Amino acid sequence: MATTTTAPASKAVRTKSSPRRRHGTAGALFIAPFMVLFVLLFLAPLGYAAYLSLFQEKLIGGSSFVGLDNYVTALKDPLLRKGIGRVALFFIIQVPVMLLLALFFALALDSGLLRLSRVIRLGIFVPYAVPSVIATLMWGYLYGPDFGPFAQISRDLHLPAPHFLSDSWMLGSLANIVTWEFVGYNMIILYAALRTIPAELYEAAAMDGAGAWRIAWSVKLPALRPALTLTLLFSVIGSFQLFNEPSLLMKVAPDVINSSYTANLYAYSVAFISQQTNYAATVSFILGLVIVIVSYAFLLTANRRRRTS
Repeated sequence: MATTTTAPASKAVRTKSSPRRRHGTAGALFIAPFMVLFVLLFLAPLGYAAYLSLFQEKLIGGSSFVGLDNYVTALKDPLLRKGIGRVALFFIIQVPVMLLLALFFALALDSGLLRLSRVIRLGIFVPYAVPSVIATLMWGYLYGPDFGPFAQISRDLHLPAPHFLSDSWMLGSLANIVTWEFVGYNMIILYAALRTIPAELYEAAAMDGAGAWRIAWSVKLPALRPALTLTLLFSVIGSFQLFNEPSLLMKVAPDVINSSYTANLYAYSVAFISQQTNYAATVSFILGLVIVIVSYAFLLTANRRRRTS
C-alpha cells in the first residue's frame, strides 16, 4: 500500500514543478537580451575603466601599474574639488527652485480650475523635448552682452545691462537653463502621482470641512512623497553630471568657464584634451562615488522621515 500511494504523489509533484520550470526558463529567455546588453554596454566598460584607473602612462616604460596612486592624486586635486564643490552649490540653488515650480504647476493642473489645462501642460513640458544643446545655444544668445535681446532692451531703456555670462551670474544662468529644461519633466511625474490618489480621500476631506488649500497640504503633499523622492534622486544624479550647458557656454564665456568648471567637464578635458585616460577614469570613478554617497544619504534620510511620520 505504501508503494502504491507514494508513486502518484511523486508524479503529482513532477507535474506541478514542470510548469514552474517552464515559466522560469521562459523568464530567463526574456531577460537574456537585456542582460547581454547590460553586461556589454555597462558592466564591461565600467570594469575596463576601473582597470585603467589602476595604471599610469609614463614617458619611459609605458603603462605601469600604480595601484591607488591615481585616486590619492585625484583626492588632492584642487581642480576636481572645486568642480565638485561648484556643482554641489549649483544643486543647492537650482533643484529647490525647479521642484517647487514643478510642484506648483502639478497642483494647479490637478486642481481642475485652469482652462485649457492640456495646452498648458503641453506648453510646460515642451522645453524638455528640446535638446539640451539647442536650449543652451538659445539661452546663450539671449544672455549675450553685446548681441542679446536682454542687453538691447536695457540699452534702449538706458539701464545698466546685467552681464549674465559674468563670473557672478554664470551659476545662476546655468541654473536657469536647466530649470527651464526640466520643470516640465518633473511636473509630469508629480502630476501622474496626483492622478493616482483615490477620489474618496478628497470627498472625505471635503466632508470634514477642508478647503482646497487644506486638501493640498494634508492629502496631496503626503501622497506625493514617493514621487518627490524620485524626482529629487534624479536631480542629484543629473546635477553632478552637469556637462552640456557649461561646455557650450565655455565658447561664449571662456574667461568664466574653464575646462575644470564642473567635475564632469574636467574628466572630459583630461581624457580628450590632455590625453590622460588613466587619470580621467579615476576622476570619473570618484565622481560616481560622490553621486552614490549623496544619493544613498538622501534615500536614508527620506526613509527615516517616512518611518517616524
